[in-house]
Amino acid sequence: MKHITTLFIGIALWVAVGCTNINSQHGPSVTELRPGERGFVAGLGIESQDLVTISEKMARGILGAEPISNAEGKPVVVLEPINNDTRFPIDKDIFLTRIRVALSKNAAGKISFVAREHMDKLEKERDLKISGQVTGGEKITGNKFKGADFILTGTFKAISSRGASGASDYVLYTFQLIDPDTSDIVWEDFHEIKKQGKDDVTYR
Repeated sequence: MKHITTLFIGIALWVAVGCTNINSQHGPSVTELRPGERGFVAGLGIESQDLVTISEKMARGILGAEPISNAEGKPVVVLEPINNDTRFPIDKDIFLTRIRVALSKNAAGKISFVAREHMDKLEKERDLKISGQVTGGEKITGNKFKGADFILTGTFKAISSRGASGASDYVLYTFQLIDPDTSDIVWEDFHEIKKQGKDDVTYR
């Protein structure tokens, strides 16, 4: 019995060592997190949990805004780039993209978006149709590109401080829905986040 117990212990140790070697050969393990969950690799900058929280909040706010909720027909919204005045480099379009997708998913057909970022490709395709080089020109009687009923944009601003004990960053996220005919801001909301700690994370 003693020999059997020793054998099992030896096998267990061999398996443990073998697994350790396999993990070390294939690199460190990876933990999958929810996008809105704060990970163990975190810094003071703009991170995925901020994106999820802010975009969902803004989408709800836009859907409840009077110009959208009481609009006749389906208003056309154009996205314009966000102005990032913080020290953190970030793909600013990701915020507007996520807001747009959240709105498209939950608006039940109340809002439409136009792909202005692809205007060059769209103009080229339109011209090919009108010239008869591709089919579809017979359906085009003029410029059918839609104009904006509203423009959605935003601004990120920050207050940052540094000291011997660490760093602190306050970031203010504001978004506006603008009537391009009057320049009126018909809806606006904000979200603010403050973080402090050791600033040792690189953002790309």
